[in-house]
Amino acid sequence: MTGFARTKSVALVGLDGHVVDVEADIGQSLPAFSIIGLPDQAVNESRERIRAAARNAGVKLPARKITVNLSPATLPKRGSHFDVAVVMAVLTAHGAIRASADTVYLAELGLDGSLRPVRGVLPAVHAAVLNGHPRVVVARENHEEARLVSGAEVTAVSHLAELLVMSGADPQLLDRVPMIDEPTDVRTDVADSPETPDLRDVVGQIEGRQALEIAAAGGHHLMMIRPPGAGKTMLAERLPGILPDLDDHQSLEVTSIHSLRGDTRCSALIRRPPLQAPHHSITTPALCGGGSGVPRPGAISLAHRGVLFLDEAPEFERRVLDTLRQPLESGTVTIARSQNVSRYPAKFQLVLAANPCPCGQAGGSGNRCTCTAQQRHRYFNKLSGPLVDRVDLQLRVPAVTYHELNSALGIPPEDSAAVASRVRAAREAQQDRLARYGVHLNSDIPGALLRKTLAPDRAAVHSLKKAMDNHTLTARGYIRVLRTAWTLADLSGAVSPTSDHVQLALFFKTTVTS
Repeated sequence: MTGFARTKSVALVGLDGHVVDVEADIGQSLPAFSIIGLPDQAVNESRERIRAAARNAGVKLPARKITVNLSPATLPKRGSHFDVAVVMAVLTAHGAIRASADTVYLAELGLDGSLRPVRGVLPAVHAAVLNGHPRVVVARENHEEARLVSGAEVTAVSHLAELLVMSGADPQLLDRVPMIDEPTDVRTDVADSPETPDLRDVVGQIEGRQALEIAAAGGHHLMMIRPPGAGKTMLAERLPGILPDLDDHQSLEVTSIHSLRGDTRCSALIRRPPLQAPHHSITTPALCGGGSGVPRPGAISLAHRGVLFLDEAPEFERRVLDTLRQPLESGTVTIARSQNVSRYPAKFQLVLAANPCPCGQAGGSGNRCTCTAQQRHRYFNKLSGPLVDRVDLQLRVPAVTYHELNSALGIPPEDSAAVASRVRAAREAQQDRLARYGVHLNSDIPGALLRKTLAPDRAAVHSLKKAMDNHTLTARGYIRVLRTAWTLADLSGAVSPTSDHVQLALFFKTTVTS
């Protein structure tokens, strides 16, 4: 008895999903089970999981030569989520069931026949729907996540026997389905993150609050320098709270990254911009993504459409910081391996916080500082010039005075909701102006467009000419100052940047490096 059958699954390369044909052939040769099509170790080991799972579900694999091909054969296949697609193709080729060739299966098999959840279900289901295969079968624990994809027809199953009966097997197989206890641990979905800190908690810091509002309105990067206790961390942690909610496309991107990372199970789309604040001991693969086997997204991708906050930035290794330079320009991170190249989105707002010196006491009069000039130079040399040049807003955060701290008791500071409303209005103005050019934020305006179509008048940019002639402003810095000036104009309701807007943008760009 020979037979052939086909089912489908999805192979993920980065966030890009590729529909895979799982072809099974039953031959007349001596019993054997081989899987071809560039499978990794997890896929090869599925043979033993499938044999045990099928037996415990009430059926047995045929004692014949079983060949499974994962097509396209040139695409690497990684992960245990091919298990169910393989067993359904084999049993259909054997004639035991009638599985649909257009159904996509995404689940791992346990030895007892149970279907177990896998990471990356959201981007895999999204890829299946985009390729015209809306019918998807997943483990029950992945049901809520798979349903987030519009147009998907999701079937959730807890045991292989249930799936076999749905495909025409003997209903008595359901007697083999064990009673599985529900997990008793309480888990928190990504969408149910803690409440974002509010700006009303920040006392004083007029310039810091202004810089935060400008950064949020135009999507600009920010660097703050001041001794410990000035409020740099408080300001940075409150930036996500004044950013607008993510739209449907952005939410799907962000949630897909978290799904692929496997940090948590996603039962709802992430609507709020995320915040990532890694420790200064982080490695390059942890920051940018990588690892052995399948490259995983790093902290910069987890901060996609949100904020990446590097506190005590000079304490990070310089080579780790310099890996940010390419993602800051392109909005993506590319991880190259010998067999494939994975790309992850990394469109984030960078916030750097630093002390003025290793001991942190060089601010103000600097009388308490014990650092030498060489130590200060070595400390800030961790922040390379090309990296700092990519930061639009650079600010020396002043220390809060006794008067500011106590006067705030009578008049509470402005809260995040009030600032967020102005940020939304500024972004709406940007959308109206930039939509025709395919750009959404001032921070993304191409340099050629700024120099020609959206260039301010000559009087407004006179201060920039002087700064470039004095070599205090690079060509990249010139473009970034103009982008910030447009954001200042949007916040003030102006039609185009004035000389005051350009001078303030130049101040924020050069106040630290000058």
